[in-house]
Formats: sequence, structure tokens, C-alpha cells
Amino acid sequence: MKNNRAIDNFIKALEEHEFIKAHELLEDDWKAFKRQKQTTEAKALQGLINGATALALYHIKKRPSGFIKVWPVYIKYKPLLQNAKLKDKNRFYDACNILEKKRDELIKDL
Repeated sequence: MKNNRAIDNFIKALEEHEFIKAHELLEDDWKAFKRQKQTTEAKALQGLINGATALALYHIKKRPSGFIKVWPVYIKYKPLLQNAKLKDKNRFYDACNILEKKRDELIKDL
């Protein structure tokens, strides 16, 4: 990752319920990791991106079935953060905590 502004901006977007924007903020880094064959890092970011997408599907698009389909990708890739080589890894864990908090706040009927 070139800089950690992307993760900081991702977190800010999550906090402001800007889930579609959050999704877009990590995409360049995700693509860069994929090109560099850094699979663990790419999949870890893919998980965060899918977490934001799932919340957007539920909260903004009003598609609970979309949430149910996409949220498990976040859950699947979250453990990869442990071995990912990411600067300031705690910020990525902060993002996970916020995703899960927002899920709990927004999704009470699933």
C-alpha cells in the first residue's frame, strides 16, 4: 500500500455511513496487491471492501438478500489480516471493528 490514507479514509467513510465510497477507497490498493501477487494482502482488502459493499446493499440499496450473499466474503477473508504485511495493521483491525459495529447497528432483523 502506497500510504495509509486509504485505510483512514475508508474508516471515516464507514463512520459516516458512506459505504459505497468506502468500497471505492480501497480498490486501488487491492488491485495493486493483486498485480504484485500479494494474495494475502489482496484478499484481506477484498474482505474489507466486501464488508462495506454488504452494508451498502442493506442500508442504501435496501437489499437484505445482497447483504446475506456478500457479508460472508468479509468473514472469510478477515482472518487473513493476521498474516498480511500491512503498515499500521491496527487500522485495518479498527476497520473490521467498525464494519461489525455498523452491521450490528443497522441490521437488527437478519
